[in-house]
Amino acid sequence: MRKAALLYNARSGGRRSQRDADLQAVLNILRGAGVEANLVMTQSSADAAEQARKAIAEGCDTVFACGGDGTIHDVLQAMASTRLALGVIPMGTANALAHDLGLPLEPAEAARAALQAEHRRIALGRVQACDFDGNAVTRYFTVAVGIGVDAHLFYKLNTGVKQRFGMAAYYAQAWYLWFTHRMSRFAVEIGDGGNGSSARRCAGATEMLAVRIRDFGGVVRKLAPGASLDRNDMRVVVCRTSSRLSYLLYVTRGLLGAGWNVPGVELVHSERVRCDYLPGVGPGASKNHSCVYVEVDGELVGKLPAEITMVPDALTLLAPKRGQD
Repeated sequence: MRKAALLYNARSGGRRSQRDADLQAVLNILRGAGVEANLVMTQSSADAAEQARKAIAEGCDTVFACGGDGTIHDVLQAMASTRLALGVIPMGTANALAHDLGLPLEPAEAARAALQAEHRRIALGRVQACDFDGNAVTRYFTVAVGIGVDAHLFYKLNTGVKQRFGMAAYYAQAWYLWFTHRMSRFAVEIGDGGNGSSARRCAGATEMLAVRIRDFGGVVRKLAPGASLDRNDMRVVVCRTSSRLSYLLYVTRGLLGAGWNVPGVELVHSERVRCDYLPGVGPGASKNHSCVYVEVDGELVGKLPAEITMVPDALTLLAPKRGQD
């Protein structure tokens, strides 16, 4: 590591005084190790990507995302398919990617770990969907794409609750919405049907998750057993059930690390997933049919239709050396 930009979200990191102290500590550690490092504040998702591009143009070999999974997601959009290293300084609320990589969750310790980290080349997920104006939108991701129930919760939830009161309040509001939400069904097609194989179809899913990481940390932990950043595919979770008990059992399964088979929930590996409205169903079909939303790495990005594919050899991550995570 020779030259690094530390991008941080003005909206992340809890109390401003603590965030500023953490960022200064990280900066001091990197500079103390001989790295030419500078702090760059970002104001929005688009600004984070633009600042990352600027850092690349200015000769940085490493760009740090200082924040939560949303900040990482924003910075990632400019770094996909480059050879620069993406480092993570966990300063968000959930920090799912940091949990999965085995990074220290204290910012200064994460900076020290980055100085000893290896460069791990990974595949990225890519989702193409419709934004809320009906335009095509493309996003790369490292954690997961959710379509259906969880994306609806992101649509309804005020993310300020999470930032002001923490995950406990966020989960409490999510539980309320989950119990009152009327689940919409949509179509899921898994696989590309190439090489003489047939694509698998589900005509009535209520939730689809395309997961890349093995451990989310927190309550959900191992949500999709078999997922791994070391693979070139996704662990796809398809829920065909509208039973809230089945959903609860599945989340409990991940929390406990149990191997239960939950009726109506299927897990498969795939490099491609396509989701769309059922025939005659969708926004405008009738007043009873609403949008099915799409979230990417915890960020609400749009609605159906959506296609999720894999991009091999697309990102360099700074990660703890094997055997240290």
